[in-house]
Amino acid sequence: MAPERDFARTERTPAGATATTRPRVRLDQPRPPRRRILPEWDPEAFGRLSERIARFLGTGRFIVWMTIVIIVWVLWNSFAPHDLRFDNYPFIFLTFMLSLQASYAAPLILLAQNRQDDRDRVNLEQDRKQNERSIADTEYLTREIAALRIGLGEVATRDWIRSELQDMVKELEALRDGHVVFPAERSRGRDVDDR
Repeated sequence: MAPERDFARTERTPAGATATTRPRVRLDQPRPPRRRILPEWDPEAFGRLSERIARFLGTGRFIVWMTIVIIVWVLWNSFAPHDLRFDNYPFIFLTFMLSLQASYAAPLILLAQNRQDDRDRVNLEQDRKQNERSIADTEYLTREIAALRIGLGEVATRDWIRSELQDMVKELEALRDGHVVFPAERSRGRDVDDR
């Protein structure tokens, strides 16, 4: 018996004038991950972070803290010794910091609103499907109730049975008294008024 050769493990290198020194690519194995120049991030994690920041920016706590920081900033740069001041009267650095905060806050708030719109759209679609199911169930129950009413129209009612029993009692009394009542005189079946 000839020894089997393991073709999956042996790689043939090209020979001749067209041979290259590049290693042969294995098609039966996944490629190793490539190095990326830009960092990767999870868009959902970034969206959740932006929603947290947007929620915080929309609270009274943020406004109070921002007001305290601005008051301390202005007081420090107005009344501290000249050597310790880092932003003199026109407070250009404060203006820059507030502009920077606003330039980051606006896109984060818009991103959070877009995510909320997506959630609202999904919820509205689910509500619409639930309403369609409720309407279908209501229509089914309505048809069933109508079928029951039609079916009950054929059932003997208490008033009809009472009138039939009274007629039979009258017939029996007439027979006892000697009067003969012919069946043609007695009405058979239900009247429309008895329903």
